[in-house]
Amino acid sequence: MDTEQLFTLSVFTENRVGLLGRISVLLTRHHVHIERITVSESEPVGVRRHTLILHTTRVKAVKVTAQLRKLVDVLEVSLHTSEQLVTWELALFKLHESVANKARAMQVVRLHQARILELDPEFMIIEKTGHYETIEALKKELEPYGILEFSRSGPVTITRPVPELKSILGRNQ
Repeated sequence: MDTEQLFTLSVFTENRVGLLGRISVLLTRHHVHIERITVSESEPVGVRRHTLILHTTRVKAVKVTAQLRKLVDVLEVSLHTSEQLVTWELALFKLHESVANKARAMQVVRLHQARILELDPEFMIIEKTGHYETIEALKKELEPYGILEFSRSGPVTITRPVPELKSILGRNQ
């Protein structure tokens, strides 16, 4: 039985207005849920890298990969396992600042190798970079101290040893 799990898609595209919407519509048509997404520039000028973490079955992941390759302005699509990628995220936490919580919260921050970006009389802002799971662990430990705001980036990924992106894209142009 094909069970749902997380898959990572790297979609390299031209920098065109509306392309992210077309990608989203295609995934919606196939009932594929996007867990996390990041769109950024990549090393070839004018090429965007869309990193999508999808919650779906392998059959659907393979099917949407093939469908995405057919979209105009899509240069390359790769379906990855977690072993093939180095993935990193960034999270910011804003905590209510109080004398009672300050020392304990700072201890949690040090334990998780996070950084205090700003100390204000009313709040503190904490930054944590790392894997999804390490950010979730810090979030869970900070919840008792009163998280006022939380913001997280999508995944930033790099593939483990493979040919240079320019050579992969050169095959399709």
